[in-house]
Amino acid sequence: MSKDAYKDFTRRFGLLIKKHPALITMTLSNIFTMRLIGNKTHGDLAEIAISEFINQYMYDFKSVHVGKDLYRAKSKEEDITVENEITNEKFPISLKAYGDGPLQLSTDKNFQMYPLLESIGEQITAKDQISNIFSNPAFSCFSDINVLPLIYNEKKQRCNILVFDAERARDETAYIKKETEGAGRKHPAYRFFDKNDCYICEVRYGNAAANALQRGLWTNTKNATPFFYSVTNGWVDYSHNLVLVKLFSHALVSSAKGHETALEEIKSDIARLKQANGINA
Repeated sequence: MSKDAYKDFTRRFGLLIKKHPALITMTLSNIFTMRLIGNKTHGDLAEIAISEFINQYMYDFKSVHVGKDLYRAKSKEEDITVENEITNEKFPISLKAYGDGPLQLSTDKNFQMYPLLESIGEQITAKDQISNIFSNPAFSCFSDINVLPLIYNEKKQRCNILVFDAERARDETAYIKKETEGAGRKHPAYRFFDKNDCYICEVRYGNAAANALQRGLWTNTKNATPFFYSVTNGWVDYSHNLVLVKLFSHALVSSAKGHETALEEIKSDIARLKQANGINA
């Protein structure tokens, strides 16, 4: 049920962006401006920004940022929780901010995916075996994890919000092959391919000898392009907002009273943006 709710959300998200491209361009510019403050800052702030974007501009939906302090208690790898206020359906979303290329879809915290594949063999081609793999609880991430990746190219200053089509990936997997060499690989990986030998995704090795954060289910936005769809309708060019950097620096050395005054001005600006774009408050 949550998968259908998530698909409906991404469709609506895409329609909003198509109708009001300036809003997402502004938001992405603000998010990636955070890289001027720190290389990893933008990823955490992207979660807050996209959650607020949903709350402010997507009527019928509301979002809550889960927060890092709740990570160990999370049953799923969510960063924000979204609710459709018409159907009352709630679903988790895992937000990722990755450079164009390798993309982690699931961390496989309990290290179940790789051992399952290894128990079957190094070359898996039988349809029933592949079907059983995807229906195994170890591969629940294919139906349970809703990943919303902000894929960016820093040199070209552009971003593409791409969604991995897990349903298509599952339906079109023709064979799974263990690979141990190439591309500077330190540990083996099981790679999934379609009938035309096109790369879809991979499960990386991850026992005690490997970095646990690097294991799990991965894909590649360059090599698996047919298995993604863009909710931003392609690349969005962004630019740095230096005023935002100055705002942050001043906010960090000012009082809560000053923050309240600034917040009221920002709320007024959001109301102006809504009115200018014909979005219901």
